[in-house]
Amino acid sequence: MASAPDVIFEALREAITEGQLAEGEVLRQDRIARMFNVSRIPVREALARLEEQGLVSTQRYRGAVVSALSTDEIQEIFEFRALLEPEVLRLSIDNLSPARLEQAAAYCTGFANEADSARWNYWNRNFHYSLYEDADRPYYLQVVGAALDRIERYLRAQLVLTDGMPRAVREHRAILDACIRRDKDLAAALTREHIIEAGGSLIAFLRDQRCQVNAPVLTAAPPAESKGP
Repeated sequence: MASAPDVIFEALREAITEGQLAEGEVLRQDRIARMFNVSRIPVREALARLEEQGLVSTQRYRGAVVSALSTDEIQEIFEFRALLEPEVLRLSIDNLSPARLEQAAAYCTGFANEADSARWNYWNRNFHYSLYEDADRPYYLQVVGAALDRIERYLRAQLVLTDGMPRAVREHRAILDACIRRDKDLAAALTREHIIEAGGSLIAFLRDQRCQVNAPVLTAAPPAESKGP
């Protein structure tokens, strides 16, 4: 049975990664404790674990807040994923059973057919994980999971507001086909390209959005004062 800190941690982690808690939002310990009908002690433990994963930061006078990532930080996470995930897939391919490939195909189809954007992260994450799990590298998967946790809320926004969804569907199918053919080099190369292109699209989207938010408001200049002859 999950402990109170585990339950609170998972609930807050999901709310952050799904975008239900916005970056910069203050996480009030007393409010969270009332929601879960617990003392502040398990809440503090859950928040400490979220801070270790980079999802929460502690600010003076404000307490725990949902972390915001700069575009440089996001780019670094995608660069790291592009190094690690293709190699995890390469290690996994020889061990992929027909049942595992069927599972990956189901996640691939679920992602392609899902109309509810709130569920896209679920299908996307499980598609990739189903192909990685048989690498028998639990630490690698833990690190990949932590990286995905930090960027998932941004990925969903990018897929919703750009044309990223059709491209992601095509790339998932190509990766799955390469895995079915046991083509390690192609599967790894496609995975790396998939991650790099998604990262580039997301960073361009965020820079555009943040430039619009920070752009100065331009107003028409007042008419010149009329002067007599």
